[in-house]
Amino acid sequence: MQTSRWHSNFHHREHRWVFATNHFCSHHPSRRYFAVVSRLGDGIFWYTLMAVLFAYGGQRGMQASVHMACLGFVSLLLYKGLKRWTKRPRPCANDRRIQAWVAPLDQFSFPSGHTLHAVAFSIIACAYFPALALILVPFSVSVAASRVFLGLHYPSDVLAATVIGTVLASVSLWLVPGASLFQ
Repeated sequence: MQTSRWHSNFHHREHRWVFATNHFCSHHPSRRYFAVVSRLGDGIFWYTLMAVLFAYGGQRGMQASVHMACLGFVSLLLYKGLKRWTKRPRPCANDRRIQAWVAPLDQFSFPSGHTLHAVAFSIIACAYFPALALILVPFSVSVAASRVFLGLHYPSDVLAATVIGTVLASVSLWLVPGASLFQ
């Protein structure tokens, strides 16, 4: 009974947070910023980064691009499997007062694929090119926040995706010789 009450309180607080941030976006110019960041996080930003690293980053850039592409494929399979398994409805599907300010790419909420990829790709890119952290960390934080503000994910979807993306990237760095965040 205690766990059920805790779960109910947690879900209620999380829902209130999504409702408040989503409502904020309805009256604030930040909605456009979050919509653009979210759209870039669909893949455009990451594919462009991989192409630039591949074309102009020399041998290290090619390695980084291939590493990111392989990790992206594994991440895609994992998060799609988790979404099918958990079948957690998006906040905008659970409450008609929450507006999806951009069209969702799929039906389910848990985990946030945008956040998972942003975190994983950022860790890998920064392992090869540490100076990219100045761009990638703020961008990834913006992608994660956008998913909640736009009414597409609960904060726990984003938090779980952050953990999953970090673990996947860390394991892949451990497995790939010559790639490390701590060089």
